[in-house]
Amino acid sequence: MGIFKKKAEPIGIRPRDESVARVFKKGNLITRLSFFIFGLGNIVNKQIARGLIFLALEIAYFVYMILFGIGSIGNFITLGTVEQGQVYNETLGIYEYSLGDNSMLCLLYGVITLVLTAGLIFVACMSAKSAYCTQVRLEKGQNIPSFRDDIRSLKEENLHAFLLTFPIIGIICFTIIPLVFMILIAFTSYDHTHQPPGKLFSWVGLDNFKSIISSSSSLAATFWPVLGWTLIWAVTATVSCYILGLLLALLINRKGTRIKGFWRFMFVLSVAVPQFVTLLSMKTIFNANGPVNVLLREIGLIGATESIPFFTDSLYAKITIICINIWIGVPFTMLSTTGILQNIPAELYEAAKIDGAGAPTIFRKITLPYMLFVMTPNLITSFTGNINNFNVIYLLSGGGPDSLEYYFAGKTDLLVTWLYKLTITQKDYNLGAVIGILVFIILAVLSLTTYRRTGAYKDEGAFQ
Repeated sequence: MGIFKKKAEPIGIRPRDESVARVFKKGNLITRLSFFIFGLGNIVNKQIARGLIFLALEIAYFVYMILFGIGSIGNFITLGTVEQGQVYNETLGIYEYSLGDNSMLCLLYGVITLVLTAGLIFVACMSAKSAYCTQVRLEKGQNIPSFRDDIRSLKEENLHAFLLTFPIIGIICFTIIPLVFMILIAFTSYDHTHQPPGKLFSWVGLDNFKSIISSSSSLAATFWPVLGWTLIWAVTATVSCYILGLLLALLINRKGTRIKGFWRFMFVLSVAVPQFVTLLSMKTIFNANGPVNVLLREIGLIGATESIPFFTDSLYAKITIICINIWIGVPFTMLSTTGILQNIPAELYEAAKIDGAGAPTIFRKITLPYMLFVMTPNLITSFTGNINNFNVIYLLSGGGPDSLEYYFAGKTDLLVTWLYKLTITQKDYNLGAVIGILVFIILAVLSLTTYRRTGAYKDEGAFQ
């Protein structure tokens, strides 16, 4: 008796298990004050190290706010007030640039400050929850974990928190902050006429969205046709590659087909070639003086000085791009569908043949429903990828042929390639950000709506 020290028993209450409202409702005064004075509840209850860590984080935040944060928030609201200018230096007899505000840095530092403030609120909640957890342990007469126990828990029940902390910090720094920064640019006048630090930009609210969507603006005359072609391209490219790839897989897998491995190897060989190499080769083959036009001239199908405008006529260019994409995409679909076809239960086919079903009926009633059930998520992913398929369009046609009716866009431009031209060539970063947001909204709505209506979502265990 009394020889062995009793370990603190877990009572199922952890800081993350309790809501902030419950903590304020059932916590004592010290617990409630821990939301404002970080680590107070832990320090009072002799968890000195844990409490000091919370308190140090709060102090660090307020030091940052005093030195940089308050000014960053002010600049974030105004996006700068002093423009860079020229001042004549009478001593040297030359004009010198005077320092001014940089709207881009004002926006970036403001976003960072807001993210740090959100982190402070999260730490405040953790401080109060930690104090409440300690309070409940004391009320139940249980031992309070020491700092050594906290360290030991990082190797056991809290191992996931320890391992995920640094990746989450990386996501916040390199994904969330840049993403929020780019979204906010859509609500500013950051374009080719407002380039910091020489020229400040400002907040414009929803004006950029109105100028792109409104039917009366010149930008809308580009956005809606480009959006229409983007959707037509994505649907056509996805459906054509899937259907033809599935038929190719069925043809190779049929019992009467010999040397199946050879045929698969030949199609896989085209996959092994880097896509950009294939696209650039196809562009050379189908240009005005490429092998295809030269061959057509030699056999007399077109005149000696004529050429088929594969990439200079809008209709020809769209058809050519779709056909080349089929050539590139069908082998991928063939590979992914082959494994699924081989896993369809043979009993289903045998039963259908006994009932007198022919090959078209078997395909329509068994093969296609099974494949669609399994591959619906893949089809949605392919559709999303085709909407953002920058390589095929940019490397084949460059978005051309150009049109005076469009604002820096060609007849075969997708939204993503138009976005690239607006940002890289035209420096209209605000319009590029708007298009990026609209593409995300369109993809999210179409993808989620389509997936929720499919059998893969409604009847998950149907083919198990």
